[in-house]
Amino acid sequence: MHQEGFKDSMEIVTFGESMVLFNPDTTGPLRYVHHFNKSIAGAESNVAIALARLGHDVGWFSKIGDDEFGRYIKAIIRGEGVDVSRVVTDPHNNTGLLFKERFAHVNPNVYYYRKNSAASNITVEDLDFDYIKSSKILHVTGITLALSPSARETVFKAVEFAKANNVLVSFDPNIRLKLWRIEEARPTLLEVAKKADILFPGQDEGKLLLGTEDPKEIAKGFLGMGCKIVAVKLGKEGCYIAKKEEDEFVTGYIVEKPEDTVGAGDGFAAGFLSGILQNFSLRECGQLANAVGAMATLVRGDMEGFPTLQQVQRFMGTEEHIDR
Repeated sequence: MHQEGFKDSMEIVTFGESMVLFNPDTTGPLRYVHHFNKSIAGAESNVAIALARLGHDVGWFSKIGDDEFGRYIKAIIRGEGVDVSRVVTDPHNNTGLLFKERFAHVNPNVYYYRKNSAASNITVEDLDFDYIKSSKILHVTGITLALSPSARETVFKAVEFAKANNVLVSFDPNIRLKLWRIEEARPTLLEVAKKADILFPGQDEGKLLLGTEDPKEIAKGFLGMGCKIVAVKLGKEGCYIAKKEEDEFVTGYIVEKPEDTVGAGDGFAAGFLSGILQNFSLRECGQLANAVGAMATLVRGDMEGFPTLQQVQRFMGTEEHIDR
């Protein structure tokens, strides 16, 4: 029997580890920092939250500790309009933590405290296959693949099930070399990439996985493996999108003074998937992806800057705005 709040179908389902993020109030080495702002961090929940703000029915699940940090994560994500009814509480392992260390005008250092976390202990038994089957898109990332052998097996099983049940598979390699060595990561990521319908590599990931930073060569390589659509993220330059019979560069949006680039790639993926769900052309998907990614950099925090549909339309100049 379903508990209160259960929904039977989503447009998009995603899963992976979310952690409590402690962001320092001041710059400098952490030993001199005494005050932090608390929020959440996690690539998959970022994508879910961004999609929910754009008006989509989206579900995120994971394993969280039976602790206040786990309850906080679940409450925040639920509060953003994401379905969390399939989240599993683990009584034996803690929720992961993440600390940032900031220095002026450079990307922050990141310190993980996630070894043996609840989410890293996710297993195939934690999957609700009917939930995945009833969705249109399953979105996964390489971060979950890196967490543990059981998390890796869970991703592969979810992807294989989605493919067998006509659910589109969306995959962001999201290489994190703090979590695993490239020699281990490369074959695993390429194996999932082969099964992906929609792939979101960055140029640096193209270099690590295929040996090239050329967007056209990256797309060509992944399309040759069996991907249907490849959207190569080019940062502020925009993106290069390709499928078998169509390809084009889509210019990015200029952000003069970005506050925080973390979350931009997740915003990009969410914008693109929103376009796919709305049957947009490749170019329109790229434009929406670029806009959501750009807007994510306007606000400090991993997910705080993701826009609503109305905000992104205004940013793109497709809706008239009346201030007062």
